Amino acid sequence: MARQEILEYLQGASTTGYEVFGAHFTHEYGQDGVRFTVYAPAAAGMQLIGDCNGWQGWQMERSPEGAWSIFAHDIPEGTKYKYRVTTSAGEVYDRADPFAFYSEVRPDTASVVYDVTRYEWHDGAFLAARDKNFSRPLNIYEMHAGSWKRPDGQGMPSYTALADSLIPYLKAGGYTHVELLPLTEHPFDGSWGYQCTGYFAATSRYGGPRELMQFVDRCHQAGIGVILDFVPLHFVTDFYALHQFDGSFLYESEDEARRFSEWGTALFDYTKPHVLSFMKSALDFWMAYYHIDGVRYDAVSCLIYHGGRPENGVNEAGVWFLKNANYALGQKWPDVMLIAEDSSMYLKVTAPVPYGGLGFDYKWDLGFMNDTFRYLAGGNRRQERISASTEYFYQEKYILPFSHDEVVHCKNTIVNKLPGTLEQRLAQARALYLYFFTHPGKKLNFMGNELAAIREWDEARQLDWDLLDTPGHAQFNRFFCAVSRWYGTEPALYETDLHPEGFCWLHAGGGVFVYERRSLQGEPVVVALNFSGQPCLHLSVRVRDGLWREALSTEDEAFGGAGLTNGEKQVAGGCLTLRLPGYGGCVFKP
Repeated sequence: MARQEILEYLQGASTTGYEVFGAHFTHEYGQDGVRFTVYAPAAAGMQLIGDCNGWQGWQMERSPEGAWSIFAHDIPEGTKYKYRVTTSAGEVYDRADPFAFYSEVRPDTASVVYDVTRYEWHDGAFLAARDKNFSRPLNIYEMHAGSWKRPDGQGMPSYTALADSLIPYLKAGGYTHVELLPLTEHPFDGSWGYQCTGYFAATSRYGGPRELMQFVDRCHQAGIGVILDFVPLHFVTDFYALHQFDGSFLYESEDEARRFSEWGTALFDYTKPHVLSFMKSALDFWMAYYHIDGVRYDAVSCLIYHGGRPENGVNEAGVWFLKNANYALGQKWPDVMLIAEDSSMYLKVTAPVPYGGLGFDYKWDLGFMNDTFRYLAGGNRRQERISASTEYFYQEKYILPFSHDEVVHCKNTIVNKLPGTLEQRLAQARALYLYFFTHPGKKLNFMGNELAAIREWDEARQLDWDLLDTPGHAQFNRFFCAVSRWYGTEPALYETDLHPEGFCWLHAGGGVFVYERRSLQGEPVVVALNFSGQPCLHLSVRVRDGLWREALSTEDEAFGGAGLTNGEKQVAGGCLTLRLPGYGGCVFKP
C-alpha cells in the first residue's frame, strides 16, 4: 500500500483518496490482478468476498494506520465483491466498498470491479475554453435523468438514449448547461439521489460509468456543460454501506445528538480529518474522471448552521469543510463551478476563502424565487417583493433557481402557482419568464417548466410531453424557447451580472416595472413588465434618443398573446412611450 498517500488521507489533506482505496487493476508479483484496499481502523478482521472466491472470504492484511488490503490475480472487470467486516465485538457484517467505482443495480448491493481509466475522451476543445461564466451566459436545465423521457413511457432510459434525445433538445432550447440530480449511487428511487450509498459510483440505473462518460463527452462536443448535484451533508443508514462501517462510527459522529439528520440519515462528521479527505476525494473524482463542469452542493445551510437554523449555532466543522474543500478544488480545477444551494443569510458564501468567504462561485438566490412567487400569487402585492432583489443582489454571485424543489410536495407547478384561468396563468407565466431571463443573475429551470406543466413532478413518470399537442402549452413553449435562446445572444443580459452599474430602474408602481440592463460596452436593453391584470396603454420612460425596436413581446400571437405589440418607436426628447396589456411584457433595444 502507498503509506504516504494513506497518511495524507488520514490528515484530511487528500483530494485523491480514490487512487489508493477501492479496487484497482495492477500488476504485482508478476501477475495481472486487482488490489483491494479499504480503511476500517476499528475492525478486528476483514475479508474480501465475491465472485472470485464463491463469497467465502480471503483474509486481508492490516496496515498500522488501519487500512486493509489484498491483491487478487486474474480478476475480470465486472466481478462483484464486498468486504466482510468482523467488529471488535465479534459481529460480522458484509459491506459495500466506500470507494467502489460501480455497483449492482438496486435492490442488489454488491460493489463491482470497474476500470474507470479506459474511456477515450474527445472534449479537449470544450475544456480548453471552459470557465466559470461570470461574464458569459449561464442557462441551466435542471433534470432528473430517470423521469425526463422514458422508453415507451415506462422503463429507465440509458445514458446513451438520454444523450441521443436530450442534447438536440438542449441546443434547441438555448441552454448552456444541464444539471443532473445526484447520480451518485443510491438505493431508493424516491430519494431522487439525495440519500447516497456510493460517492464514487455513478448509479447503475442508466448504464455503466463509461456510458456516463460518453454522455458527458457528447454534451461537451455539442457545447453543453454538465453540472452534478452532490450531497456532502448526509448518507443513508442502510447497513450495507457507510453507516457504522467497521463497527465504529467511522463516518458519522460518536455524539448521538449530532449523528442523525431530520431526514433519518446519518450526518458526515467533518471533525474527523479522514472524512474531510473522503468528501474532497469524491468531488475531485467526478471532476477528474467524468469531466464535470460544475458541482451544486445540496443543503449548504445545514453545513453552515446545525440543522440549518442560525439559532442552533454555527456548524464550525461544516464551515471548515466548505472552506477547505472549495479552496483545494478551486486551486486544482480553476474552471469548474462550485455552486451552493443555501437558504441562509450567512455572509460571503461566494467570496474567496483567503478573503474570509466559503469559496463558492455561485449561490442559489432563493430569496428572488420566494419573493417573486409571493408577489405573483396575488393578495397583498407589495412592490418591494420585486424591487428588493436588486438591493441585495450584488452582495453575492447568484443563480436564479426555479428548481425541482418548487414543483413537488403540493407546492404546485410554476403555472399553477399563478391566479386566474389557464389563459391568464399562461400570460402571467410568459411575463414571469421575461422577468426571469432579463433579471441580473444566471438562470436555472427544472425540466417541465418549459412545458407549463400542470402536474407536479413525479420521479416515477416521464414528463407530460402530450401537453405540446395543446395550443396554449405549445405557444408557451415557443415563447420560453425564444426568450431562452435570446438571453444567450444579448450581452446586456449576462455580461454585467456582477456589476451594479449594469442595471437601473426606470419605473416601478401599480404592478408595472420597467428597468434597463447594459452590456460592458454600455449597450442598453429596456424591459417593461405589467404584472397587473389591467392594461397600461400610455407608459412613458426615459431613454436615449433614436430609433428603438421591440425585440421581444409576450403579446406576440405566435406565443399565445393578443397581438398588442409595439413595433418600432422613434424617440425624440428622451421619452419612450409603450403600451402594455394586462400580464404583458416587452423588451426594447435601440
